[in-house]
Amino acid sequence: MKKIILAAVVLFAATFTMSAQQYHVVTSVESIVPNGLGRSRIINALEDKDYKEFTSVQTEDDNTRNKSKRNEIRVKNFEETKLLNFYNIGGIRFQNIAANDALITSMINDMVSNGWELAFVVSGVESEGGKGDGQGIFITRYIFKK
Repeated sequence: MKKIILAAVVLFAATFTMSAQQYHVVTSVESIVPNGLGRSRIINALEDKDYKEFTSVQTEDDNTRNKSKRNEIRVKNFEETKLLNFYNIGGIRFQNIAANDALITSMINDMVSNGWELAFVVSGVESEGGKGDGQGIFITRYIFKK
């Protein structure tokens, strides 16, 4: 009897670990453009894409360029949540950062309540590049798994 229970537990554990994990990425883009001229958003794709459909393999013998069409890659169904820009005409606006934190926290809590686990957070910045650039974003990718 103990062997049957042990076998059942091992089989159950093997089945559980073999099930494929599912991932979902949500991105926040926060503008660091001076004078509050940028746009800040949380972007959540509502449709799936298979990267293999848009992937080509380059070899020494065949270096044909990837001919995927942009309009086929583009996702047209997505959620867009407005965030506030880091800067306004007076400079950095800490209330805007607090408001963005509250909205991002709400989004994360909603994902968790729907069975997703926040697995990774990756961020990067492209900042002001010098006199006259006036460009900059702070981008964060929240990677969830089930």
